[in-house]
Amino acid sequence: MSETAPATRADLFALLDRLGIAHSTVDHDPVFTVEEGQAIKAAMPGGHTKNLFLDDGSGALVLVSALGETVIRVNRLHRVLGTKRFSFGKEEALYETLGVRPGSVTAFALMNDTEGRVRFVIDQALLATDPVNFHPLKNDATTAIAAADLVEFARATGHEPVIVDFDALAAGD
Repeated sequence: MSETAPATRADLFALLDRLGIAHSTVDHDPVFTVEEGQAIKAAMPGGHTKNLFLDDGSGALVLVSALGETVIRVNRLHRVLGTKRFSFGKEEALYETLGVRPGSVTAFALMNDTEGRVRFVIDQALLATDPVNFHPLKNDATTAIAAADLVEFARATGHEPVIVDFDALAAGD
């Protein structure tokens, strides 16, 4: 992240508007777990996400965006990406690169990674849902965009997405 403050929700919406990406947002109480978000998810159509910030310990940082119900075999993902084994990234690195705190990890935070330090991995199953739902940089709202627009957004922020079939990865080697 640059020396400037992390992007705000208004900055995100301005970027989406500049890119011509339609978006809709529902405000709600902050949610920190999948269980806490069940009522919100029931009221919003589309794919609801879980987002993981991973570090291989040697400088490879990865943001994974997947359907909430997708099984992510973190212990196998390194083989697909050609890195060392991953662990969950530290809060300091998360804020330094993506400008968000734990509980608010989101694909939209890629706009804060102006140095391109984070690789972006998208669950293939997520791209099969429409719309896709993410926190708009904080966990007190949910913003929906079209699945195809997620890829466009990532590319516009300088992140070419790596699409992974996590179902196949979970099933075996």
